[in-house]
Amino acid sequence: MGGEQTETDVILIGAGIMSATLGTLFKELVPDWNITVLEKLSEAGEESSNEWNNAGTGHAALCELNYTDEKPDGSIDISKAIKINEQFQVSLQFWSYLIKNKMIHNPQDFIRPLPHMSLVQGEENVTFLKNRFEAMSNNPLFEGMQFSDDPEKLMEWIPLIMQGRTSNEPIAATKIDAGTDVNFGALTRMLFEHLKTKNINIHYNHRVDDLKRASDGSWRVKAKNLKSGRVKYHKAKFVFIGGGGGSLPLLQKSGIPEGKQIGGFPVSGIFLVCKNPEVAAQHHAKVYGKAKVGAPPMSVPHLDTRYIDNKKTLLFGPFAGFSPKFLKTGSNLDLVTSVKPNNVLTMLAAGAKELSLTKYLIQQLMLTKEQRMDELREFIPNAKSEDWEIVVAGQRVQVIKDTEEGGKGTLQFGTEVITSADGSIAALLGASPGASTAVHVMLEVIKKCFPQHLKTWELKIKEMVPSYGQSLMENPELLHDIQTLTAQTLGLKDDTERKSQILQEA
Repeated sequence: MGGEQTETDVILIGAGIMSATLGTLFKELVPDWNITVLEKLSEAGEESSNEWNNAGTGHAALCELNYTDEKPDGSIDISKAIKINEQFQVSLQFWSYLIKNKMIHNPQDFIRPLPHMSLVQGEENVTFLKNRFEAMSNNPLFEGMQFSDDPEKLMEWIPLIMQGRTSNEPIAATKIDAGTDVNFGALTRMLFEHLKTKNINIHYNHRVDDLKRASDGSWRVKAKNLKSGRVKYHKAKFVFIGGGGGSLPLLQKSGIPEGKQIGGFPVSGIFLVCKNPEVAAQHHAKVYGKAKVGAPPMSVPHLDTRYIDNKKTLLFGPFAGFSPKFLKTGSNLDLVTSVKPNNVLTMLAAGAKELSLTKYLIQQLMLTKEQRMDELREFIPNAKSEDWEIVVAGQRVQVIKDTEEGGKGTLQFGTEVITSADGSIAALLGASPGASTAVHVMLEVIKKCFPQHLKTWELKIKEMVPSYGQSLMENPELLHDIQTLTAQTLGLKDDTERKSQILQEA
């Protein structure tokens, strides 16, 4: 490889929430390291992290029914919910540390308290929700969760959803006020603003075209300046690929054995957005339903209150879309070129296995706006077409790999980090809970890739994340202290407390 070359300690590919988080952690742990960020677009947080490209749910497993599985005997397994909740608590602690130390400001610009609710209809589903509530409400992580199957109570909680409901079918909901709405786009931009210092070089409009291992074990990354057309090489001992859906092709180019036999399937999301502020004012929660039979977990319908540019709006979805691109700004050849000799069998096996998913996607693609409105009316019976418009959200690339439990070509619904054996390169793949658990995921990258530094870094990590290395569920006192601290620092006081405060001030 010829061309101009610069040397740096760390290269972060992609300027989304993951690179922003890892860069900020490095800045605290090793302030003298040189970091280079390479981003294809003209600013930070424009792809998967952008506020219009995801649902903004602070995923803490408070309302997402696909994180709690019903076992054959009817009991509910909440282990996944516990894991995700504890991971979100790690994010809250780190964001609190940054606010407290004035590294970022105005938490209300990226996080707000918002009740999280689950809503189900039909006798069987109501029984499931009640069992889930009983399993979770005894756990300190889910303290404060309420259950109701009383239509009058539900009218108090979710008037927009209950008005005009004519069905006599049983209906029930759980509600927990400790939920949040997170603007990951705003947070990403804040973190990159904080990262602008002398030894951190952020290059926008730079597309990474290739990466190869040099003879000394370091990585040479080839990047093209999309404005000038010039190609430059960047050399570093450690590379993190945090390019959303664009991570898989780069992982394949790295040639590491851990990246083989892995495929990706792109799914795009479509939301209905409420453009009538009077309607938006009547709903104050994120309400998650149950995925239809045969539909994948990513398709759970939800009606969300969102705060974007400090304006309250409602989003309903997601409806699945399909595009062969791995990024919203990607190429139509992304899916085809990601099929390699080492993953073709895995991809074919997934295709044969996931026929119901393929059928589901085709049905979703053929929906008209009015058919989408009919689905919305299952949530808001009185919804009017003129109050809602269609918005295309971000691309998600679901990981396909061979697993022991699922066999060849198993579709993964989650967030996954692939690391080389020597820890010199790591790539983040997958989708939800993603951004919400970014801090936990990046601390895992640090643990896997920098074991030799962990002893010296641990004290600082515990300063940033006081619960690091401990289970919050098993330490209710620590959990209480941390929740009090993060709620105070991030302005996440319980909604009811805030309402009484507002009334007193009035």
